[in-house]
Amino acid sequence: MFVHHILAPNALGPTITIGEILVEIMATEVGEGFAPPLTFTGPYPSGAPAIFIDQCVKLTKNAGIIGTVGNDAFGQINVKRLEKDGVDISAISIDDSLPTGSAFVRYREDGERDFVFNIVASAAGKIVRNKETDTLISKAGHMHIMGTLLAIPGAWEMAEYAVNVIKKNGGTLSFDPNIRKELTADSVFTQRLTYLLSQTDLLLPSGEEILTITNTSSLTDAIKNIFSLGVSEVVLKQGREGATSYHRNGDIVSEKAFEIEEIDPTGAGDCFGATYVSCRRLGMTLNDSLTLANAAGARNVQFTGPMEGTATLDELQTFIQNVSRKI
Repeated sequence: MFVHHILAPNALGPTITIGEILVEIMATEVGEGFAPPLTFTGPYPSGAPAIFIDQCVKLTKNAGIIGTVGNDAFGQINVKRLEKDGVDISAISIDDSLPTGSAFVRYREDGERDFVFNIVASAAGKIVRNKETDTLISKAGHMHIMGTLLAIPGAWEMAEYAVNVIKKNGGTLSFDPNIRKELTADSVFTQRLTYLLSQTDLLLPSGEEILTITNTSSLTDAIKNIFSLGVSEVVLKQGREGATSYHRNGDIVSEKAFEIEEIDPTGAGDCFGATYVSCRRLGMTLNDSLTLANAAGARNVQFTGPMEGTATLDELQTFIQNVSRKI
């Protein structure tokens, strides 16, 4: 099988991302809603871009993030954790007037979750361009964007600037849509989505999300639609069914998921995406990249806290050796 090299090699420059940096605080009791008063655990470092970049740096030693935290203890928890793991934190801004973003979560009996977010009205929703952000963007070899970025005021302008700079320098772009169906009716949102897809090298949708962003009813039509927009590769995250990679030339590669006991699913998709992007940038094969990405997602859900299960390559390989079966 032909080995596709669609992402810029790690040597070209770091993988970077832009977006929300939060703390997550979890209810210890299963149920619906947040009343009556509950017992919580946390705070844990969180935010999809932060989880993603923390997993990236453990594999590539070459990753940075643009975001904002408050001048408070929650902000310090995130910055110190990312710095300890090796993330370039030079483009994280500290806001003296707004608190660090937060997410409260409670698990239901059926495994679904209730959330209370504070993003837009927090430091997480105030991403500003400055000398430090421009410096990080200028040396990046790859950029990863998540759909949540499109809802943060002012972040779109920076993302568009970063995509233009990185592409001009020979870099590449991956995009994890995380799109809700109700957003696709917004004309501005749709224009931005179309632009991103036209610049994307690797698309990482989940489940039926691929049908939503293409407004199609079949996977075959959705894949064809996405390739017509210029995307080179689509990796469809299918949860317990594993993941499948589709290529413009018709190649299809699938890998099954690992069978494990789930403790906390938050962050699994971010770890999967970060691992796949990192492995491809490191020149690994499609099968190995998918296997390691599945392992990263599965390993992460065995830890309480969305960033607590991010893993090095050795840890992922040990996990694969110790898990006897795939689903």
